[in-house]
Formats: sequence, C-alpha cells, structure tokens
Amino acid sequence: MKRKNNLIEQLKNLPHFTKSTVRQLGAGLGLKDATISVYISRFLRSREIYRLKNGLYVSASFFDRNKGDVSYSFYLANILRKPSYVSSWAALQYYNLTTEAIYSITSVTQKVTRDYQTKAGNFSYQSINEGLFSDFVHVKRKFDFFVASPSKALFDLLYFRTNEFKSVSIQNIKTFIEGLRIDIEEMDKEEQAKFYSLIKKYLHE
Repeated sequence: MKRKNNLIEQLKNLPHFTKSTVRQLGAGLGLKDATISVYISRFLRSREIYRLKNGLYVSASFFDRNKGDVSYSFYLANILRKPSYVSSWAALQYYNLTTEAIYSITSVTQKVTRDYQTKAGNFSYQSINEGLFSDFVHVKRKFDFFVASPSKALFDLLYFRTNEFKSVSIQNIKTFIEGLRIDIEEMDKEEQAKFYSLIKKYLHE
C-alpha cells in the first residue's frame, strides 16, 4: 500500500504521463509490471487519474490545480495529438477577438480528423494539408504551447467552416466574418493584412 501511495504522489507532480512513465516510476519503487497495470486500473476507477487517450494520462490532482490556466489546456491539446497547434475559435478567444463560448479546444493537425472527450476537457482536431500547416507560434507560459497566429486562426476557422472556401469569395469575406460575430477590426493591422494575403493566395485571386 505504501508503494502504491508513493507512486500516485509522484504522478501528481507531472503535467501528463504515459504508461511507460508509470512503469519507470513503479520500477524505482520495486513494483512489477503486472502490479503497475493493476494500480493504473485502480487509479482510473477511483478517478485519481484521467485517461486522455490510450496510454496517456493526467492526475486528477494536477489537473484540478491547473485547469483554470489556459496555457495548461492548450498544452494538453498539443500533447494529445502531435503535431498540432491550437486554432479556430479557441485561438480567436485567446486573442480576445471573439466572445463566443468555447466548449471544445479545436486544433489543426496533419493527421486524420478526430475528437477526444475526456475528464480533462474536450479536444477536437481537424486535418489540413502540409502546405497549410503553418503560421503558428510557440508561446512560453507556465506551460508552453503552440497556437495559430491571429490571422491563421481566422483562416483555419473559415477554411473548415466553408469546406475550403467553397461558399465564400474575396468580395463577401468580411460580411461572412461579421456574421460569425468576430471583430476583425480588433485584430492588429499587420495580422489583418496577413489574413487577406493568405486568403487571396489560397483562392488564387
């Protein structure tokens, strides 16, 4: 019992961990792999740890201490599916360009589209081609994360919402944005210019 308690105490200090991490810590406590697997199952049942996906976890204690920090939520989004960066509504809210309620953190990835509903939050991933997997920044906060620039966050949102701009033209793009209640005028002028440049380049107009 003491070794089990020591194990969970060590896990409480980690922002995330894998089965391999648990095995390494458990081995240091003299635990066998079979015992460690049993402990993982018990920790899940008792809700001392949350499963993000198969083999990837976070302790309930660490999550509860940091769930109010947006950098931790974005950090988890990056970890859950690699490579990826936070974009669309979540990124626009991060930049204070929308007041829409966000119920899922949307990220862009080169892998297949997928959603994860976890005890630590809901995470959505949208697939984009390699040529458009760009223009994101590395933000250093309490927890580091990758997030789209304001212009790319808006581009990504429209790209997926319009099925790759099939229902939008350069002429009506601003009206479409206003319909989504996004205040593009609050965006930095340089970012606005980058957004329209990216739109024109993509639409070849």
